[in-house]
Amino acid sequence: MTRDDDTLYAALLARDPSYEGFAYVGVKTTGIFCRLTCPARKPKRDNVVFFGNCEDPQGAGFRPCLRCKPLGRQRPVSGALETLREKIKAEPDRRWSAEDLKSLGYDPSTVRRAFQREYGVTFAQYARSQRLGVAVNRLKEGGSVMDAQLDAGYESGSGFRDAITKLVGDAPAKATGRAILTAQWLDTPIGAMLAIVDDVGVQLLEFVDRTALPTEINRLRNRVGPICFGNSPVLEELARQVARYFSGQFTDFDISVVQRGSAFEASVWTALRQIPMGSTRSYGEIARFIERPEAPRAVARANGANQVAIIVPCHRVIGADGALTGYGGKIWRKKWLLEHERRMADQIVKASQHSAQPTFAL
Repeated sequence: MTRDDDTLYAALLARDPSYEGFAYVGVKTTGIFCRLTCPARKPKRDNVVFFGNCEDPQGAGFRPCLRCKPLGRQRPVSGALETLREKIKAEPDRRWSAEDLKSLGYDPSTVRRAFQREYGVTFAQYARSQRLGVAVNRLKEGGSVMDAQLDAGYESGSGFRDAITKLVGDAPAKATGRAILTAQWLDTPIGAMLAIVDDVGVQLLEFVDRTALPTEINRLRNRVGPICFGNSPVLEELARQVARYFSGQFTDFDISVVQRGSAFEASVWTALRQIPMGSTRSYGEIARFIERPEAPRAVARANGANQVAIIVPCHRVIGADGALTGYGGKIWRKKWLLEHERRMADQIVKASQHSAQPTFAL
């Protein structure tokens, strides 16, 4: 990733998120250092100095910005979003109203926008998905439709049926005892992801602002079955491994991936998982690896059809000329992921070299 100061200053002006965690700016006139994405007013070029980590500016006497919080691993989000997420998690079956938000000191319209930005859904939709997930789980366990309806806070049976149908693609009575995929949001330093799993492994893991995500969800629902929000042992393990990856404490993902595709797509996805971390491959190289040298375009289509981001690392595929070609999760994220993995790979090499050094007894 380019490190010259002119490029970094342009990234500062553009609030380029691809440098998140990899570059920081110190403002000489205030003595404060920030993320390049900080929403504060931008300083003049002569008044800034750039750093490659968050320790060096502190060593140089700069204080962390209270607005963008550069020492935090996660991107700063609104306090309302963080607090309300925890409240929903603690009370997933609660029906939240605008008055509830006001009583907590939050403006409902501000909360709505914060959830829309982060997850692509409003606060009400986020809370409702968790509440309905509790109801669907009750149906899966053999509970009555009436009990599930009351758990979800619906007085109207027809309203409950409509909500469940939109969520899982089936009517409540038919959902009882059925195998249903489980979904949940996972927070990362570069944006929220939607995870969908079954009892065996991961069916989908995508950034929530991916344009094709609604199509992917519908395809998954049609291919595999209905989907509801909730929790499961597979989701908990996935969240743990994703958190380790983004924290830089990476061990190979060993969670099962069970996404469905053609035999050709499956061969491409298997090849993607064999690209070493910190490395990239072109579509042509993947085609030759799977012994289909005439099919680089088909490889590109299969790469784009992958629905399990990061674990099946489609971001490691680049153009033959080295260009970062299209990535559904946004090109800036592709840059971020490749830089993140390059650093992790370098750390692994350094650690192995250190451990290989001979030791001498005194």
